Amino acid sequence: MKVTGYSYPWDVLESPGFVDRAARLGLDEVAVAVSYHSTRAATPWASERTAVLARHAALYRTVREQAWAGARLRPAVPDWVAAEDSASAAVHALTAAGLPTAAWLVLTHNSALGRANPDVTVHNCFGESYPWALCPSRPEVRDFTATLTAEALAGLPVSTVVLEACGQLGAVHQCEHEKTDAVWGPAAARLLSVCCCPACGARWAAAGADPVEVRGRLRAEVRVLIDGGDLTATGDGLPADLGQLLLGTRQLATDALREGVLAGVRTALGGAARVVLHAAVDPWTTGALPGLTPTAAGEVDAVVLQCWQPGAASLGAVATAHTELPTGTDLGAYVTAVGANPVPDLAGYVTELGRAGANELHLYHLGLAGPARQPDLTAAVAAARELRPGRARTATAHGS
Repeated sequence: MKVTGYSYPWDVLESPGFVDRAARLGLDEVAVAVSYHSTRAATPWASERTAVLARHAALYRTVREQAWAGARLRPAVPDWVAAEDSASAAVHALTAAGLPTAAWLVLTHNSALGRANPDVTVHNCFGESYPWALCPSRPEVRDFTATLTAEALAGLPVSTVVLEACGQLGAVHQCEHEKTDAVWGPAAARLLSVCCCPACGARWAAAGADPVEVRGRLRAEVRVLIDGGDLTATGDGLPADLGQLLLGTRQLATDALREGVLAGVRTALGGAARVVLHAAVDPWTTGALPGLTPTAAGEVDAVVLQCWQPGAASLGAVATAHTELPTGTDLGAYVTAVGANPVPDLAGYVTELGRAGANELHLYHLGLAGPARQPDLTAAVAAARELRPGRARTATAHGS
C-alpha cells in the first residue's frame, strides 16, 4: 500500500525533527494543508506552545490581489503562522529532504465566508443557514473554489493534489460547542442536509417542481422522523422521484464545482499532477468526504474513503468501492492514529483494509500524533508496507 501522511504547515516548520520523523516512518508522501478550515490543533512536538488556534479558514499561500480583484468571496490570511507563504515553505522543506509532497486543499468548508455571506451557504428546509457549508449550486462558490485551487497550487513542487470538501457539507458538523450529537437519526440528518437555497430551488423549478412545495414536504418528513423517535431509521417517506430530484440537483452542482477545481489543478500544475478525491460511496453523504457522483471517480486518480471507525461498516465500504470504482482508479483508506477512541490494533486494521481492497493508506495525522502515538504511526506504516500493490487489491469478505 502507498502511504500518505497528513500534516499542517506549522508542523513541518515549527515542530523540531518533523522532517526526520517523517523520513524514518518511510512514507511515500507527506500531504501539507495548503487551504484549510478553522481548527484548534495540538502541537505535541513544539517546545514553545501546545496548540495552534486557527480562528478561521485560510489560504496558507500569499493571497495575491490580482487573482482576487473584484471577487466577492476570497480567502483570508492566517496571522497565526509566522511565514506569509507557510505552505510553500513547508513543501520546499520536505522536498529538500527528498520527501515527495501533496497539496491538501479544503474547498467548500469555510465558516468565515459563510457567516459573512449567508446567501451562498447551504440552507435547510426550515430556512436555517449552515455557515460552515458553501453551496456548490452558487456560481460565486464555484468560482471561489476554482481560483482557490489554482492559487493554492501555483509554483508548488507537488506531485499530488488531495481534494477535501469537494462538494456539499450538510447538517452534521462540529459547530461551536456541538449539542446535536445523537439527536437526529440517519434519515433525518440526510433530509436536513438537503440544500434548499434559492439556487438549488431554481434547479428544482427548472425540472418542474415547486420549490415551496418541496421545502414543505421536507419539513413535514423531518418532523415525522424526529417525532417518531427512531434514531436508527435510515429510510424516509418521500416519493422516489422527489428523492432523485434532490440528489440529482446536488450531484449536478458538485460535478460543476469539481470541473472548475480540476481546471484549476491543470492551470497550476498541468496534466501531470495526481488528483486524490476524499469521498464516500453513499451518494447522499455530505461533509468533508461527500458522496460520489456517477462521474466523479472516473475524473480522478484515487478515491479516499473515511475509515476512522474500525469495523464492518468501514470494511464494507472499502469492499464496495473496490468493486465499483473504474479500473485504474486507486482506492485509499483514511485512518486516524489520534482518535478519541484509539484503534486497539491499528496495524491489524490496516491489514484488514488492504485485504478488503484498499491499495493506499492515508494516515491522519503526523503533527497531532505526539510521542505517545508514534508507535501507532510506525505500526500502521509497517502494516501497509506488507501489503504490496499486487496483493492489496485482492478483496476478501470484510471482517475476515
